[in-house]
Amino acid sequence: MTIKETEQQIVDEFANFDEWLDKYAYLIELGKDCPQIAEADKTEQNLIQGCQSRVWLSCSFDGGVLRFRADSDAVITRGIISLLIRAFDGHTPQEILDADLAFIDAIGLKEHLSPTRSNGLTAMIKQMKMYALAYSIKK
Repeated sequence: MTIKETEQQIVDEFANFDEWLDKYAYLIELGKDCPQIAEADKTEQNLIQGCQSRVWLSCSFDGGVLRFRADSDAVITRGIISLLIRAFDGHTPQEILDADLAFIDAIGLKEHLSPTRSNGLTAMIKQMKMYALAYSIKK
């Protein structure tokens, strides 16, 4: 599945909810399925700077694609990072670099986050794209 197809799937899922409280509840549920980072990888190096809550993100390069794992000490933030992992995991560095993540605006996520959570979302995306850039240079 392409990143665009995954984004559309996410938009369709969020369209099932009319109220943002229901969307937050769904985000929390999604966070429960977040690909978990190993406890040993919960290090300062893997901590995303710019997030109000603590978010750890690890990335590996396997068979030409990036694999992400994460965790957060905040349930909504864990749901947000799980959405980003869902969009990017298993894709090439170039596909990730080219992705515009239009689903974020399409589901209204940024406008319904506090300014600090919105900054955290931006920091998560930036870190994932930095991994993609680093692995695109290494290959």
